[in-house]
Amino acid sequence: MSSNTRIPDYDLPDTVEASTPAQLRAIADPLRATILDLVLERAATVAELATAIGRPKSTVAHHVNVLLEAGMLRVVRTRRVRAIDERYYGRTGRTIHVGVVRRPGDTTTPVCVNGLSVAAAESVPAHEADTLYSTIRHARIPKESAAQFWRRVEALIREFTELPRSGDTVYGFVAGLYPTDHPTLPDPDQAPAGDSD
Repeated sequence: MSSNTRIPDYDLPDTVEASTPAQLRAIADPLRATILDLVLERAATVAELATAIGRPKSTVAHHVNVLLEAGMLRVVRTRRVRAIDERYYGRTGRTIHVGVVRRPGDTTTPVCVNGLSVAAAESVPAHEADTLYSTIRHARIPKESAAQFWRRVEALIREFTELPRSGDTVYGFVAGLYPTDHPTLPDPDQAPAGDSD
């Protein structure tokens, strides 16, 4: 359990863009996504990451190197331990914006992880234990309003990731905003005349 009051414990820009196939492949891997999530709390060594996710240090070191080469991780500090420099890794941005979308016929650009799918799978035990807080709403709004609303959601996400760490439970928080084909009522002035049932 961490008593860190500054989340994370190193400086980082608000955003970093993932726009190359190598970057998209790097962040699409579930294990690498977990590593990126862990270092959002605080910088960590390969050994600490390996312990947290229960994988061999060599495996974790490989994935850390992939993220380093893709520009998604960086060394934020080092510490000398018995003649060896221990490296602490951190993210290159608090939020990763995907700057390239899969194009029709493009087989080289991977599909990134759908956070809502991951959250759906993760939340099954909480749903079964009746400890899941969730809601879904639909609203017919202009595209500009959706973008403005999402900026407010991003501020809430940042607030969540900066909460001081304590307690025994890790909570997940997921948000999504997406266009749907959900039905809508016609505008009142376009309702069929004489239809009052």
